[in-house]
Amino acid sequence: MSEWISLVILIPALPLVGSIVTALVGRRLGERVGLPVIVALVGSSCASIALVVEMVRAMATESAGESSLGFERILTVGSWIAVDARPIGVALRADPLTAVMLTVVSLVSLLVAIYSTGYLRDDPGRPRYFAFIGLFAFSMTMLVSVSNFLLLYLFWEWVGLCSYLLIGYWYQKPSAAAAAKKAFLTTRLGDLGLLIGLFLIWMQFGTFDFHDTLVEGKVVAQGIFGLSRLSAAAPYAGTWMVTTICLLMTWAAMGKSAQFPLHVWLPDAMEGPSPVSALIHAATMVTAGVYLIARSAPLFAASGSAGLVVAVIGAISATGAALVALTQTDMKRVLAYSTISQLGYMFMAVGLASSTGVASGMFHLVTHAFFKALLFLAAGNVLVATGHVLDLRRFGGLRHRLPATCVMFGIGALGLAGLFPLAGFWSKEPILMALSARASQGGPEGAVWLVCYLLAFLMTFVTAFYIARVYFVTFFGPYRMPDESKATKPESCRAMTVPLGVLASATVLIGVALKPTGWFDRFLAQTPTLACLAPEEPFHAGLMVELVGTAVVLAGILLAAFLYLRPNRLLDVLSQMMRRLGLYQLSQGKFFVDELFYALVVGPLLRVAAWSGWFDDRVVDRSADEVGRAAGRLGGLLRLTQNGVVSFYALAMMVGLVALLMVIW
Repeated sequence: MSEWISLVILIPALPLVGSIVTALVGRRLGERVGLPVIVALVGSSCASIALVVEMVRAMATESAGESSLGFERILTVGSWIAVDARPIGVALRADPLTAVMLTVVSLVSLLVAIYSTGYLRDDPGRPRYFAFIGLFAFSMTMLVSVSNFLLLYLFWEWVGLCSYLLIGYWYQKPSAAAAAKKAFLTTRLGDLGLLIGLFLIWMQFGTFDFHDTLVEGKVVAQGIFGLSRLSAAAPYAGTWMVTTICLLMTWAAMGKSAQFPLHVWLPDAMEGPSPVSALIHAATMVTAGVYLIARSAPLFAASGSAGLVVAVIGAISATGAALVALTQTDMKRVLAYSTISQLGYMFMAVGLASSTGVASGMFHLVTHAFFKALLFLAAGNVLVATGHVLDLRRFGGLRHRLPATCVMFGIGALGLAGLFPLAGFWSKEPILMALSARASQGGPEGAVWLVCYLLAFLMTFVTAFYIARVYFVTFFGPYRMPDESKATKPESCRAMTVPLGVLASATVLIGVALKPTGWFDRFLAQTPTLACLAPEEPFHAGLMVELVGTAVVLAGILLAAFLYLRPNRLLDVLSQMMRRLGLYQLSQGKFFVDELFYALVVGPLLRVAAWSGWFDDRVVDRSADEVGRAAGRLGGLLRLTQNGVVSFYALAMMVGLVALLMVIW
């Protein structure tokens, strides 16, 4: 048990220590300013892998752990606060879902930190940057490690704070400062749902703990996802309350994971450094919402309708973001909208609230972390070479200047498109098959699931097309560079190429290694909250889905190659036709969601704020000022009675005495 305690504590503690050391002595380290955080993340990554190994070994020797409902280990560090005389403990958990998240977060954070040493090697604010990176890794590892909702909410907010600090790292730029504020406020709007949900969770369950509380081996308090509750026939009574809690969680997840309509902060978050974009988009903040729904899958299964809401939101987000990415000319914004779209796939999968669906969604989270980090870091190499020019129309033909980046970006693009045998293929196809299996059940809900399935299938074509467009425009065609470009070759810096190689290798190998063997699904299925879920009915046309999906991906790539590898009139004809129909403007304008947000939310709030300011200035302040002036005027009147004439004072005393006698009589 001591090994478990050491690992569970070390994984989040090391990044925190690295962050503190960097904040205290970072400026004295010079060029090695990132070393404390990198060393800490190396230790955290090794501890995460060791945790997975220990867990596999324990599950192999203990027939699915200590219960038929899966495997978990709980470490109670101590008590934090008391609510209604009931203590809220500081408890960390180790189960397969936590182990998967910890491994992905720590590994990707490590690679991003290494890359950042090259990307920001001339930036004077590096100590602050690396301190924020360590704090971010600590916050996210704690978020997925804690075993109660109250602590989850605490670190949910810590992750939001860290994202604000990193997005606004270049705070001297007005656009970066504005993007950080937009991200902070938009996600806070979503977090309100989780805050209200906490109150309802306490009312419904009387606890925030995921796990059972044991005394001498006996359950003295049931956890929300405790083994004693999950083994009951009807573990979650009061479906309407459970549904309300799930919908509030969904609202919170929409904010963190940038789903419609709370997705508006994520494209603007590209104002931060490219490594920050890789960190936020790949393995940390935006995956928190998916993790929350996956962790709470038994509640969504009990609700039924809440899971369908999650899937519909995911389908809308995946479709809208993919269509917007078609016309964007900012390289990083295309990748940002692709993140929103891929998160939509994950939402559709975890919305199934079945063991098959959640496992598929979580595996796509894992593969997406690696190929999306690869794409953003490769984009960082391009930006360094072009002098941080983002407009795709101003550069091209970079394959000769950035040969390694060209290869790495191509691998990431194929992984995102989902081409066999790269990682994206092995994670997207199970999602499509799970959606198809649910749609085949028929009925009104089956019709909605069928629409989700068809949209997900269509978006595989659109995704392949827009990422191939970015790739061909950037690395092929005539050589073009903006005036701001630098003469140096960024690929000469190993810190900016080695992480790309690792991520590219993971994109190629992780799907083949984990999915066909079924190891990932079997391992994740031992999570108690997933072991109690029913699997989807097997889909007998799985091979057909894979073949058609691969054909659709190839069609998207070939169409992009035909349109963008060489000039042709078809592209101009299609563009003009889309403009006449207004579809091009709709996509380029991002469906005007920002404008609608301003008109429906920001504008009215600004008017309320302006009216409140006028009321405060003209009514409240003036009333207070008039009270002060009235006291002065009254004092002026009383001053007139103090004239120094003795006879006047005698007369006043007589008048006062007469008045007093009249009152008494």
